Amino acid sequence: MKAALFLVFTAIITNNYVLVQFLGICPFLGVSKKLNSAMGMSVAVTIVMVIATAVTWPIQTYLLDPNDIGYMQTLVFILVIAALVQLIEIVLKKFIPSLHKALGVYLPLITTNCAVLGVCVLNITNEFTYGQALLNSFGAGIGFMLAMFLFAGVRSRIETNDYPEAFKGVAGTLVAASIVSLSFLGFSGLVSGLFGM
Repeated sequence: MKAALFLVFTAIITNNYVLVQFLGICPFLGVSKKLNSAMGMSVAVTIVMVIATAVTWPIQTYLLDPNDIGYMQTLVFILVIAALVQLIEIVLKKFIPSLHKALGVYLPLITTNCAVLGVCVLNITNEFTYGQALLNSFGAGIGFMLAMFLFAGVRSRIETNDYPEAFKGVAGTLVAASIVSLSFLGFSGLVSGLFGM
């Protein structure tokens, strides 16, 4: 149980795929203007990460590796992720049209979100078991959600305050993103200390 919690908390805090490994920056910067769309995107990404891992890990382990076609990993993983994103888009369009509209073009971009692909590939690279891979993917999704939530809050504060003209627009967004990212460096030893690992 301790090892499972350690894996999840590491993926959320000290090994955050957005703020530490810099994967998934496009939706992080693009959809974080409003909290509700940021949360909707985060939930969609988390679901895709977990389901993609649930599908890609067995494909890699039982199909690609035994047949010596591991080099097909990226292509197969992208196809699986694309199919899952299409499924989620259909579900959102049918049952939650307001969220579908709010996410706009960023929802199909989950297909090419390097955080989703990165989680699937790193689960294999780190030689996680199936359970560990699912836990890591869930933690990565929650870490993505945390990053989006924090950055949406920071961006809303920026927009309501007066600051120098030079930092308006993209420059201010990138400076704010770097500060949020730097704040996560302070957690580097925290999770290890908490779980004694």
